[in-house]
Amino acid sequence: MQPIDHSRTLVMACATVIEEMLPLLPKGMPHQVFDFGLHVNPDKLHKTLQEAIDDVGGQYDTILLGYGLCAQAIVGIKANGCRLVVPRVDDCIAIFLGSCKAYSTQRHIEPGTYYLTKGWIEVGDTPFSDYERAVERYGKERAERIYKMMMGNYKRLALINTGQYEMDSYREYTRLTAEQFGLRYEEIAGSDTLIKKMLFGPWDDEFVVIEPGETFSLRQFLNQDKGAV
Repeated sequence: MQPIDHSRTLVMACATVIEEMLPLLPKGMPHQVFDFGLHVNPDKLHKTLQEAIDDVGGQYDTILLGYGLCAQAIVGIKANGCRLVVPRVDDCIAIFLGSCKAYSTQRHIEPGTYYLTKGWIEVGDTPFSDYERAVERYGKERAERIYKMMMGNYKRLALINTGQYEMDSYREYTRLTAEQFGLRYEEIAGSDTLIKKMLFGPWDDEFVVIEPGETFSLRQFLNQDKGAV
């Protein structure tokens, strides 16, 4: 692939993913950040991203999307005016761990894992952060029953350490949260490998790349289309 012109490349990323990208972002590469809460409604996330892409059509050669398939919110998004590049992953956990293979390994070790990162903790949009509101709304006894049902399939609360920031406060939060909800706390090593490849290349089989006028399809994420540059 040709060297990336950082001034002609725009990053559009979820608020949690941008936390891992900012320390590595090349000088002169602009970025836009989108609310993590958009994931609650994949149709809204899809619409928001498509409108943002359309708004800057022609201003950039490439837009790097700091997302995964994300409940198929990416499917059907069209490259209007520029190339679009997105990691070939189901969700951002694989981005934080550095690859789909690393994510698969963790799922094999403990399938019942809830993952946390600095971004997720700071955004505060997790079942754990909603617990106190549930207590206020339903009372402690009912809230505990609700959360026991919600977290019934989880055994481990894993903090992903990507090495990008100081971890002590996030370790403390995750340990206390794991204790409160009866989960096993672990800290696991993340990786910036996938993020570096997204920012600097190469966009190989770990990415889906579409050119102007093309549209993301589900089969591209199922590894049936290579779409690499």
